Amino acid sequence: MSVGDRAGKPKLPPRWFIRLAWRVHRGLYRVFRGRVVWPPRADRWGTLRLSTTGRRSGQQRSVIVAYLEDGPNLFTLAMNGWGEGEPAWWLNLQAHPDAAVDLVGGRRLVRGRAATGDERSRLWARWREIDAKLDAFAALRPSETAVVVLEPRPAG
Repeated sequence: MSVGDRAGKPKLPPRWFIRLAWRVHRGLYRVFRGRVVWPPRADRWGTLRLSTTGRRSGQQRSVIVAYLEDGPNLFTLAMNGWGEGEPAWWLNLQAHPDAAVDLVGGRRLVRGRAATGDERSRLWARWREIDAKLDAFAALRPSETAVVVLEPRPAG
């Protein structure tokens, strides 16, 4: 690979650093009692705490993810730190679509699903408006990155 080939590819931090950042996010959420989540703005994604049911354990699992809003829905990318494989939260959500998100304004019950077709294209384009390197980072993954829609669901 020539130097020119490498220049076009985005550089990710080492995998150990990405995993450490995830642990730090979870720890900060606990210490600051949720005040490390923030809403999206016109030029930036927000963060939420997603709680899913473990596909094997049946226990509650939580993760902090970036998100954008699409009307009443929220959406995120199942990118696994742009690494190989699907993130565990997405595998859990596929097995048990009912979940909860903690936002600045409180908890919301949601149902997760993958966006497909025109909806996926539209949401991907919205994320690209925030992150110009989105396609380059996605190209680092061996499979397509799922766009995950979190739709409101009624309580009960």
